[in-house]
Amino acid sequence: MRGDSARYRGEPRRDALLTARFGAGERALVLVALATGVRTAPGAHLAAAEVCRWIAAAVGRSHERLAADVRAARRADLKAGLHRLTDRSLGKLRAAATEQGLDPDGYAATLRCLLLSADPECRTRVFFGVGPGGLFRLRDREWQDIEPEAAEVKGEPVLGFGSPPHETPDGDRLTMDLGIPTPPSPYEPAPGPPREPFRFRTSVARPGDVLLLCGTGFAEPLRGEPELRAHLADRWSGPEPPGLTAYLADTQVRVKGYADDRTAVAVWEA
Repeated sequence: MRGDSARYRGEPRRDALLTARFGAGERALVLVALATGVRTAPGAHLAAAEVCRWIAAAVGRSHERLAADVRAARRADLKAGLHRLTDRSLGKLRAAATEQGLDPDGYAATLRCLLLSADPECRTRVFFGVGPGGLFRLRDREWQDIEPEAAEVKGEPVLGFGSPPHETPDGDRLTMDLGIPTPPSPYEPAPGPPREPFRFRTSVARPGDVLLLCGTGFAEPLRGEPELRAHLADRWSGPEPPGLTAYLADTQVRVKGYADDRTAVAVWEA
């Protein structure tokens, strides 16, 4: 939803949200992409929508391999491949800005995504992206902030969190061929480093969990206001997910001092 500050100024919201399903049956893959354009930059909403479309196209081209990796919990392969696709999508956004004579640092966006397998036996949930925001899990009426650090994740999996490692004896495999050739034309630039570090996390869902992906406009009040966390925990801990009207009302609860756009995607685990 558009934030109070943007509504007051008569500006469009800077957030964009895209959901896509690739494939059919239990081999299908669901992508949720959330992007936020640069504050005060002209065309921020267009940049956010554009990068959502590009990452969806990239995931769509490789969805069969990605879906298999999610079902098999191949964490290293997923991390390398999704890093590459994210870099390529953000690189295309910068190239598009240059072609239009815009400042690439202004015509830019953060990007945060979830990948979910349609296989009911697969409990691996994959988060990836670049830029700040929120990734939370509601478990047993308690909120857990599981936002990954903007750096390489090191160490062994923790019991009840993450998926089993998939690596060689010497460590993670650093490359993955997703079948996307390196393009020679300026319209498909080779991937370059993102403006911010890549974020990646896998988690294993339990029945009754609620996984919440959101932009900074919703993440900041959720982190900063205990009353909001308690309110949503009470509302979302029932035996069934809320209806659409109730969910929209919950995400619009006003919190003093927070007026940015709000985008929130919640996954209720059966």
